[in-house]
Amino acid sequence: MNARHRSFSASVLAIAVAGALGGAGLAGLAMAQGKPESLLPPGFDDPAPAPSPRQTPGPRPAQAPPPQQGQPPVAQPGAPPVPGVGVDPASLPPLPAISREDLARLPSLESLENMSTEELDQLLGLTPKSDIPAGAQRALTRVGVLAVEEGGLPPMALANQSDKLVRAALNGTQGPLVSRWGHILLRRALASRLAAPLGMDPVEFAALRVGVLNRMGEFALTRAVVQDIDTANWSPALTQEALGAYLASGDITGACPAVRLQGSQRQDGEWVMWQAICNAYAGETALAATQLDRALFRGAAPRVDVLLARRFAGAAGRAQRGVNIEWQGVDDLNPWRFGLANAVGEPLPAGLLDSALTARGGAYYARSGALLPMLPATTRAPLAGRAAREGILSADAMVDLYSEVHADSAASGDAKAHAAALREAYLAADPAARIAAMQRLWADGAKLGGGDGYGARVLTAYAAARIPASTEHAGAAADLIAAMLAAGLDRNAGRWANVVEEGSLGWALITLSAANGGAVGQGPVESFMGDDNSEGQRKSVFLVAGLAGIGRLTEGDANALAGDLEVDLARQTRWTTAIARAAEVGNPALVAMLAGLGMQGNSWSQMTPLHLYHITAALTRVGLVAEARMIAAEAVARG
Repeated sequence: MNARHRSFSASVLAIAVAGALGGAGLAGLAMAQGKPESLLPPGFDDPAPAPSPRQTPGPRPAQAPPPQQGQPPVAQPGAPPVPGVGVDPASLPPLPAISREDLARLPSLESLENMSTEELDQLLGLTPKSDIPAGAQRALTRVGVLAVEEGGLPPMALANQSDKLVRAALNGTQGPLVSRWGHILLRRALASRLAAPLGMDPVEFAALRVGVLNRMGEFALTRAVVQDIDTANWSPALTQEALGAYLASGDITGACPAVRLQGSQRQDGEWVMWQAICNAYAGETALAATQLDRALFRGAAPRVDVLLARRFAGAAGRAQRGVNIEWQGVDDLNPWRFGLANAVGEPLPAGLLDSALTARGGAYYARSGALLPMLPATTRAPLAGRAAREGILSADAMVDLYSEVHADSAASGDAKAHAAALREAYLAADPAARIAAMQRLWADGAKLGGGDGYGARVLTAYAAARIPASTEHAGAAADLIAAMLAAGLDRNAGRWANVVEEGSLGWALITLSAANGGAVGQGPVESFMGDDNSEGQRKSVFLVAGLAGIGRLTEGDANALAGDLEVDLARQTRWTTAIARAAEVGNPALVAMLAGLGMQGNSWSQMTPLHLYHITAALTRVGLVAEARMIAAEAVARG
């Protein structure tokens, strides 16, 4: 310990002891100080006043009578203090007694040396309530990052709604959505600048929203929403969701303002590691090393987790200690290991990520890894297909990613082959060659992200839009239209209306997605049903439900066709009643949240025509007809 640090610790201990003695002891210390002496030469500190030109002598003050024997002299105004006149020590209150228990509670010098600045502030009662000046603190009346002018939903849409219904809808949305366009719609609703429902705390409302965003894999958006709230207002639930988003998005130090402000409110191992990292990047590297050493010694967290935290914290100091990450015996991956290893550039053991991706909860690593900027494009490409088909990544982002892969001279394997095929799909001189390149990508969709290969459709959306609508390519029309609609290119898809045959899959997709589509009769739908070889005629039931939802089938035709398919679109449940009522009162935010609740699942086999009908009908009624059209077309394309 250096002398300066010992002196500082001793000073803090003295302050703490003085606080225990009370204000009377401090008053006595103040009285014991002598009068300050002037450092100026005589005549400079108190010069004699110059006499005025016409000074008239005034009456002289009366002389005080001499004090009688036995009485203390009386001090006169303006006169020097009289010795012996002051506070009578006997009149002072007695000093508070200090017991051994009180002294035992005072921290030792060693404890003071190991305290962080935040802990010292807590000891001395100096902890700020907020890290933002009062004039810059933000209100909680509306929380979110998407204003109405930017495509957000109306801010007061939920202000007069029941908090119980909103809470149930958000708590009930625990898994991914089967629909890419449903994901995009729900993300838009959750990111909008919304006022909290009636009777719900705004911070709780924010925590519920970002919890759904985290479960959807929208970690960067979660981080943006929580940053719209002052860290002093964060609740434990909001803090936990924020930490998960910072970790998954690779922004480890972004959580430090909240971690340092909240201090020692938590004692679990992960929080201790967060504290140590944040202390290191606040300049307290020695304290951070001590905290991590103590966590390792006490087993507060698994050894590899602490070593990763030590490696990351060590990057903040000048005298870095070499940290060897020991992966022996580590058979599973967790978000902390994945996030910290990528942040410090530590390669994961062979097969550890692959086994995690196929295990329960493996979707987390694909959603996080697809967007981590520190990972090479060849590593992100196999993970990006899931993010694309779920709605996290756009078609533009997918093309940019594979452009990076193509530009990487060291790239090889499937990612390189897919990048070359995508380049051919754009630049081949013959449209037939471009279609052939896209068909190779569609056939290899499992390697582009698994599932039903819809990520490959998203990847090729703009390449498909470049193919001229011609009867020469009518055989590939349905696949091309499905790819275009994956990116919302409904006008490009509509150019094929005169090419596709009535009652075909291409016709069904255009009929559902066209912005200016008219009423549809039973005949073409029955033709589609006759050629439908999907399992359980799922495409047909989705076509009927979608057309009925967006109002392109009359009620009579819809009931007749649904009856032929043995589907009851009139059945009522608590969910159908809630979403219909939300649409009736014109509440798009509540409709979007209830739609998300009804679209949960890992594949379209888990979607029912009843849910699709009520979702598209409610969206159409509240003015979100474009989203309704895209969801209906996606259902038929992927059913």
